[in-house]
Amino acid sequence: MKELPNPTFALSPLNLPRGSLHPAQSNAAVDFMPRRAQSAIEVSWAKHQDEVREAQRLRFDIFGTEMGARLSTKVPGHDIDLFDDYCEHLLVRETETGQVIGTYRVLTPEQAKRAGSTYSDTEFDLTRLRDMRSRMVELGRSCVHADHRQGGVIMALWGALFEFMERNRLDVMIGCASIPMLHNGIVTGNAAASIWHQLRETHLAPIQHHVRPRLPLPVDQLEHDLSIAPPALIKGYLRLGAKILGAPAWDPDFNTADLPMLMQTADIPARYRRHFAGNA
Repeated sequence: MKELPNPTFALSPLNLPRGSLHPAQSNAAVDFMPRRAQSAIEVSWAKHQDEVREAQRLRFDIFGTEMGARLSTKVPGHDIDLFDDYCEHLLVRETETGQVIGTYRVLTPEQAKRAGSTYSDTEFDLTRLRDMRSRMVELGRSCVHADHRQGGVIMALWGALFEFMERNRLDVMIGCASIPMLHNGIVTGNAAASIWHQLRETHLAPIQHHVRPRLPLPVDQLEHDLSIAPPALIKGYLRLGAKILGAPAWDPDFNTADLPMLMQTADIPARYRRHFAGNA
């Protein structure tokens, strides 16, 4: 079993293996599932390559098979990119089967330096966020198995992320939140343009934090008055206090429009903070 490269958190000795930053009790089983679809789940951080491969297989099934993304990968059936080796990988398992049913990857400030950038840097000019870099974590590749999208798995993931941020004294999270280009059976940017025009009125960050897409979706040339709700994950981020940093970028490989989002832990509403702290 191949051990992963050592994590490079400034607050962790470099001779510790991946996963040693995370206390053993973070593997505890949790019960966040609604009663109508209850299933015991376990939250943990990947400690070796085999566990990361499980997350990458889930990502491939969802992004590649379910969503039709064009994935260039060196391992068939796995979604792998150059940032994976620098990230911490958060896993949710179904206790009974041991199957990974949810995942996030987390790129810390120190690892972003080693990687040379964040994934978000490849889609957006993040110059205006430079003063936040030293305390900014990037979240990415979030996905949940189709049979477990009732809310409990994503709440478990968010609870573990909140605990991670608190414990490591980091307070800014960024990421690209995707909107599928496929709408009513047609590949179009109209849904993404409409969602952007809705959210810019209510959830746009202050101008000093605005970023620019490197490959912009032409939102002003598309139909943007559709009555359409944002994807569930984006709505969840907004409930947690996240802000939109600017207009979406077009990701042709994943066939999505990606909204740049930023969330500061201080902006998370008190009721969610209490919930996450109680389940950490």
